[in-house]
Amino acid sequence: MGKVIAIANQKGGVGKTTTAINLAASLAREGKKILLIDADPQANATSGYGIDPRTMRSSIYECLVDGYSLGDSTVETCIEGLDLAGSRIDLAGAEIELIGKPEREKVLKKLIEPLRGSYDFILIDCSPSLGLITVNALTAADSVIIPVQAEYFALEGISKLLNTIRIIKNKLNRGLEIEGFLLTMYDARLRLANQIYEELKGHFSSMVFDTVIPRNIKLSEAPSHGLPVVLYDPESRGSTAHVMLAKEIITKNKLKG
Repeated sequence: MGKVIAIANQKGGVGKTTTAINLAASLAREGKKILLIDADPQANATSGYGIDPRTMRSSIYECLVDGYSLGDSTVETCIEGLDLAGSRIDLAGAEIELIGKPEREKVLKKLIEPLRGSYDFILIDCSPSLGLITVNALTAADSVIIPVQAEYFALEGISKLLNTIRIIKNKLNRGLEIEGFLLTMYDARLRLANQIYEELKGHFSSMVFDTVIPRNIKLSEAPSHGLPVVLYDPESRGSTAHVMLAKEIITKNKLKG
């Protein structure tokens, strides 16, 4: 059965979608079968693979609101073994349309369950909010990766996210765990970046990934070419860091690479 991992942080600009795009690609390059679900109305994970949302037969919006099959709404990507359930801007209205649905927090969970056996990992790229779509993602997930930017306000808001995770764990998803805190946009030359890493380690110990994601221009450029960085520039520091992260997650979950 595949493991479902949400990538979430209500703070924007922390490298969440960059992590989703490149971790999914790196896991697939390690021989794993991956589904990436773009649960963000901005659809950046979709366009980051060079997929025009307007060309998709259906998106995660139709799955959540109209009951479309998630399996029938996936598309192949430029990475072998990696499928994508894309997003469109109309997902922004889904929260209002879900309000009247029974068990509205569990709609995504029910969509994912039939696909668990087809994938090693199902990753969910969440929007930068703690709204109903993100609650759906956390209710469906086995664990959550929390990207943390290596800057002054990095730890601001983490307590709010952790409180949301705690509530969901208590009321909706008792199995939800933290896969790990991931330090992103890391510059080893900056004292502040190192202080934040040490503070994270001090607070959360083994829940912090050993791998850190550096500031890297290739990571920023790759989405404009519709490619994950492992294809755009496989020798870049951004690429090698995500490959290391993928291997760390595979090892943590005791899967053969």
